[in-house]
Amino acid sequence: MTTAGIYQSRVTTALEAVKTIKSGNRVFLTGNVSVPQKILAALVEYAPNLTDVEICQALTVGSADYVGPEMEGHLRVNSMFISANIRKAVQEGRADFTPVLLSEFPLLFKRGVLPLDVAVIHVSTPDEHGFCSLGVEVGLTKSAAESAKIIIAEVNEQMPRTLGDAFIHVSRLTHIVPVNYPIPEHKMASEGDSEVVKQIAGHVASLIPDGATMQLGIGSIPDAVLKFLFDKKDLGIHTELFSDGVIDLVNAGVLTNARKSLHPGKVVAGFILGTKRLYEWVNDNPMVEMHPTEYVNDPFIIAQNDRMVAVNSAIEVDLTGQICADSIGPKLYSGVGGQLDFVYGASRSKGGVPIIALPSVASLRDGTKLSKITSMLKQGAGVVTSRNHVRFVVTEHGIADLYGKTIRQRAQALINVADPQFREDLAKQAKELHYL
Repeated sequence: MTTAGIYQSRVTTALEAVKTIKSGNRVFLTGNVSVPQKILAALVEYAPNLTDVEICQALTVGSADYVGPEMEGHLRVNSMFISANIRKAVQEGRADFTPVLLSEFPLLFKRGVLPLDVAVIHVSTPDEHGFCSLGVEVGLTKSAAESAKIIIAEVNEQMPRTLGDAFIHVSRLTHIVPVNYPIPEHKMASEGDSEVVKQIAGHVASLIPDGATMQLGIGSIPDAVLKFLFDKKDLGIHTELFSDGVIDLVNAGVLTNARKSLHPGKVVAGFILGTKRLYEWVNDNPMVEMHPTEYVNDPFIIAQNDRMVAVNSAIEVDLTGQICADSIGPKLYSGVGGQLDFVYGASRSKGGVPIIALPSVASLRDGTKLSKITSMLKQGAGVVTSRNHVRFVVTEHGIADLYGKTIRQRAQALINVADPQFREDLAKQAKELHYL
């Protein structure tokens, strides 16, 4: 049978496709802006016929009807990263959270720790050879799909065809649901226009050398940093994800990838979050290579990039350099993500620059301000990056270089980049702890 014949023989409706899912199954759900909307809606509709179906995922963007209270007993999410749309369900105990490094997330499926019955994925239309691209979300999806017994795929005419290790053949797709809707857009953070974020971004940019290979996480600070790089030369990208800001740097001749020691000439990433402009730019773009996360986020792969710069954020930092980035006290908030993968990878890189960047102050809803540089982390807070891994901590007040520093030196450096209104109290607490 020809690939076209195979394709046509597997076309079905979303509702018929989800009827393949049985009670007690473990299902992988592709995420980010690649969530298969029609199939997920059909699964929610069919869910009353199912019991104890586990949905494994990481970050998803969009509606989360599948974690609503009415899904209890039918569908239960097990997420390796807590996105905003499922946070309430996790915090109320209606969904589960599995802490895991993002570099090891796909290995849970490949190694049989979490055997998959079904993978629900979202792909481009097939090329003349029968290969569909996983498009904007390759990192977590490729290995999960390869590990599942059944693959249910939305084949979307508007999914960009990204290159690299990004393809799956139609013969692997058990059920095909043709769709034609725009990939959801994720605009760059508007907070990047705030004076505090601009100051942080300026300090971060000062640490980025010409010829650097960069990982920029998600959020207002990484987005803002991109705007401060137009005077740099021959920058490159090796990152978990990237967004629209990369296009302007490429067009300006700043982001050439020419001096990368690994994959020279290529932007390497696991997934993409952006606008229609970005999705059109990555389509069939030979500069962009998408790869599975267990490769992109492997610290020992990352370290092969000379001058590797990793920029990540935090919820709070204590005076010894411990980084909490996944919880507010004991309340689970997000996850490890790729922070430790890239901090460690950059620290092992020749000329590497691992950076934790954050505003010095958090503002509560009642107007109260709290220092994000603290003498001790909140009780129950999760340490994502240990004090042994941390090098640079950046706030709007400057740069604290902690590498090779004693606890006394670290405490003083971090107090110096805390908000001035909290420095006296932090110094007093540091003395009580015998840090100073």
